[in-house]
Amino acid sequence: MIQKQNLHIHSTWCDGADTPEEMIAAAMEKGFDSIGFSGHSPMAYSPGHAMSPEGTEFYKQEIRTLQKKYAGQIEIFCGLEVDMYSEVDLTGYDYLIGSVHYFRFPDTTVGFDRSQAEVQRVIDQRFGGDGMAYARAYYESMTWLPRFGNFDIIGHFDLITKHSENCTFFDTESKAYQNLAIEAAEALAGKIPFFEVNTGAISRGYRTTPYPAPFLLKELHRLGYGAVISSDCHDRRALDCWYPEAAGLLLAHGFREIYVLTAPGRFEPVSIG
Repeated sequence: MIQKQNLHIHSTWCDGADTPEEMIAAAMEKGFDSIGFSGHSPMAYSPGHAMSPEGTEFYKQEIRTLQKKYAGQIEIFCGLEVDMYSEVDLTGYDYLIGSVHYFRFPDTTVGFDRSQAEVQRVIDQRFGGDGMAYARAYYESMTWLPRFGNFDIIGHFDLITKHSENCTFFDTESKAYQNLAIEAAEALAGKIPFFEVNTGAISRGYRTTPYPAPFLLKELHRLGYGAVISSDCHDRRALDCWYPEAAGLLLAHGFREIYVLTAPGRFEPVSIG
């Protein structure tokens, strides 16, 4: 049974630092049984952070070639991290991660997975300086994910808390904020089966804890979601960032298993204690 897996990996096909083959070599060195590449879906409103429409085809071709090359050494899956508004063909992938990185307004599309200063600018210019309105818009947007594709995994559930350890745009401990997140989890229950414990913000120095927050882990368990562990890897050195701790965090919040992808579209449980 596959035990160590990372399905959220970005390479030089989008905004990652390493080629797919460099990632594979690092994964084998770190003892991974399997990995999945999840290039950012093409986004006309943010081409610098994503693959091009033409690039996605070359990306798929390269990953399929590498699957054959490394058969018997490590299992490789070809996935896609889909920004909700990217409007692209979602066929030909082994799995799909559904994520919200942007708000769509009548006049433009605005990214918020940015620096503290840029997030503050979004809140000031688009939400009248009201951080809770910003949080409300994010979680409302999340509930729309199933309209845009049959996603397997919800990406970084509470991404808007990226800077919360250093900057308070809204009170993450407040009942009002937590209710917004819980309502989104309830709305998506039964529609997207898995969420990720995402350690990417730890590896990039934004946070000391992963997404999602402990109160959300408790609610996601209550609602019957399955968990996967990923490092949202953009640098091969962070492929297994905080993996043992993530498993321990899940155990502490009621989870007894994580899920691993074993074949296209098929996830199986693996005991963590």
